[in-house]
Amino acid sequence: MSVSMFDEVLPRGERDGVGLRVGAIIDREGDVLLLEPHSSGPIRPTLKLPGATVEAGESVTGALVRGVLEETGLVVTGVGHHVGDFDYLSPAGRPVRRLHFAVQVAATAPVVLSAHARYVWAPLSDDLHVTSSIHGILDTYRDIVHR
Repeated sequence: MSVSMFDEVLPRGERDGVGLRVGAIIDREGDVLLLEPHSSGPIRPTLKLPGATVEAGESVTGALVRGVLEETGLVVTGVGHHVGDFDYLSPAGRPVRRLHFAVQVAATAPVVLSAHARYVWAPLSDDLHVTSSIHGILDTYRDIVHR
């Protein structure tokens, strides 16, 4: 399944009353790029995939390209497979669907962070410090890559 299924411009940045976010899987020879949010507490935050909220008047591809550039400084050159999605409630209690896609980038370095404490290139085989939802997305990605 490709991004074209999802890629109309969304007048309100949502579909059927559900806000959309996108996540990008960037693969560097079997390692995926994960970002660690800033934290001031004693518990290490879970790692996340680069991404963005789909804004009003923006397409899914546009949000992917913008989100990866803003969060990592990397330039998306292609959007591949739709890997999967999951639903959750935002901190404000609104329904959100997060769509995940494998993307290609012009170069995997340098990674320039704008809103995160650090980044890691993590092997898909590692026991990753991610949410169970992201773990499921990465398991699906691993299955797609190793077909």
